[in-house]
Amino acid sequence: MTNQQENPRDGQQNGDQDDIQASIEDAQSRGRNDNGSNANHVATNHVSHDHGRQAPTNCGQASNLTTVSNQVTQIISSVAPSVRSVPTSLNLASIHSLHPQGDLKLNNRFMLMQSNDQIRELQTVLRDKVTTRGNFKFYADRLIRLVVEEGLNQLPTEKMDVGTPTGHTFHGIRYLKGNCGVSIVRSGESMEQGLRDCCRSIRIGKILIESDENNHARVLYTKFPKDIAERKILLLYPIMSTGLAVIESVKVLLNHGVREDNLILLNLFSSPRAAKVINKTFPKMFVLTSDINSVCPNHFGQRYFGTD
Repeated sequence: MTNQQENPRDGQQNGDQDDIQASIEDAQSRGRNDNGSNANHVATNHVSHDHGRQAPTNCGQASNLTTVSNQVTQIISSVAPSVRSVPTSLNLASIHSLHPQGDLKLNNRFMLMQSNDQIRELQTVLRDKVTTRGNFKFYADRLIRLVVEEGLNQLPTEKMDVGTPTGHTFHGIRYLKGNCGVSIVRSGESMEQGLRDCCRSIRIGKILIESDENNHARVLYTKFPKDIAERKILLLYPIMSTGLAVIESVKVLLNHGVREDNLILLNLFSSPRAAKVINKTFPKMFVLTSDINSVCPNHFGQRYFGTD
């Protein structure tokens, strides 16, 4: 019922557009006829000059064209405002975090970046077995940068006013101090440069996790800032197949006094299994990934560092 009330104007606009098209075609038809008459008139003038006589000018034809042109202009002017008032909806690709599929039963702290052509191409190149190591690293760095940039939106900010070169005041924001990164060695180190490119002076800690064939993980090495318990943590780990390395790393951070809701996990590829396990185990931790797929590119670390 609502659509019937909103759309009666469409029929009127279509009818007006048909009138415009018919008037334009009529004007073109008259113009073609007038051109033919002008050609005959020119030929008559030449004949008349050859016999020493002055041929009369055809003023009626120019007057007819002017009249038709004015009529078309009036019709267009009367219809144009209504045509311009029709809203246009554009489907623009953008990078905004969206909730994953509902069947994964994840809460709103697990966010999936909206896919677009750029992200899809980067993921395609990284999954392609014939991609050279140079191209792999180049495209991986691009995807890492996109994920890091989106993840920075989760950091706390405060309002800040600045003076512009034109003498005006701009009401902006700035990030609060006290953030740091933590990479899960080894593949997590591939994301460190992307984080430093966005936050030049940020401190980055490290966690080394060893996993065996029985899916058991243990911590071998940690290095954190002394005041890590007071900081927002950007946890870096590109591939999550089982989620065990992330779970053990988060446990270590919690044992160092870090609050779970101060953790922001930045990830490139995650399996549905890892996504569900991590979200269920740490429901307050924010997780951002670019892809959830049952087949993860587990070769990522070897390809990136050239050890495959």
